[in-house]
Amino acid sequence: MNFLKKNIFTFEDSYFGIDLGDLFVKVLQLEKRGSDDSVRSFSITPVPDGCIEDGRIIDKNKVTQVIKTAVATARPKKINTKKVICSLPESKVFLRVLSIPKMEKAEIGEAIKWEIEASIPLSVDQVYYDWQLIGEVGDKQSILTVAVSRDIVDDILEVLESAGLEVHSLEAESMAMARSLIDESDEKCGVSLIVDLGSKRTNFVISEGSLPFFTSSIPFSSNGVTDVIAKTLGVDKEEAEKIKISEGVGCCHEDDFVFNSIRSYLEGLSVEIEKTVDFYQNISSNSGKVERIIICGGANLKGLVPYLAKRLKNKIFVGDPWINLDFGERLPIISKEKSIQFTNAIGLAMKNKKV
Repeated sequence: MNFLKKNIFTFEDSYFGIDLGDLFVKVLQLEKRGSDDSVRSFSITPVPDGCIEDGRIIDKNKVTQVIKTAVATARPKKINTKKVICSLPESKVFLRVLSIPKMEKAEIGEAIKWEIEASIPLSVDQVYYDWQLIGEVGDKQSILTVAVSRDIVDDILEVLESAGLEVHSLEAESMAMARSLIDESDEKCGVSLIVDLGSKRTNFVISEGSLPFFTSSIPFSSNGVTDVIAKTLGVDKEEAEKIKISEGVGCCHEDDFVFNSIRSYLEGLSVEIEKTVDFYQNISSNSGKVERIIICGGANLKGLVPYLAKRLKNKIFVGDPWINLDFGERLPIISKEKSIQFTNAIGLAMKNKKV
């Protein structure tokens, strides 16, 4: 199972991306209009409760039907291919950059096998794994490795094929996010931390240039913010959700009632970001530091970026998933505000572009 294969974009074959999440299936296909990029088709379709839990498919029949609906209802044009690149749930992916002594390529595979088994909680025969040589320093070489439970992969393949699709490849969400959010034209883009805010969890991706270095997850979530507001302010979840949507994290002032209600919860996010940055700087041979923090995900909260910028004293940006695409004089049919929800699907659909 080749997760890391880089395919050169061709006009003879077309593919589309599917971001398969716990709550939504997001579909997106890119195409060319002359020399310009264009969104051919996209859709977002809700997943019924309990069908996918923490990346694990529970009800294959219902998930198959959701995928069929997502593909069939994608607009403004119909998806014109059955070939798909699908996301792998980040919480189930073991992604690390390993440093090993220089050796012949034929020997790397065996060395990687033992390195992977020593660093994940599963035996090597329980996972599909892949690797890619990304650089050499002195007598060492850096290898990007990805391992995923066979059960997770097999279930995803089964529902995609049941939906009548041809699986071109599967890819970790972190790789798709880095492809769509890290400016490939910036030769000095350095090290970035991508914070992917979700309804059920938040994923961290440390990326050196456009390549993920390591990933992790924490339980901070949009649903968690709603729960904290409801509990602290003594309102039901429906009212708490309305407050969250209208006020976000509040104004970060001492007398702001929304900010005060979730202040400790936000502090937990800030602390985890600091721990992640410190961990990277302790384990990396790269002498650089995390230069920017990029916020993405469908659960972005109003006021969160200025709060984090003030709290962490770092450059904080809302991600732009169109940054590596050229739409010419046209605007993409998905607004920048809404496109952040499609970050993974856009990155998957871009996999065929030369990067």
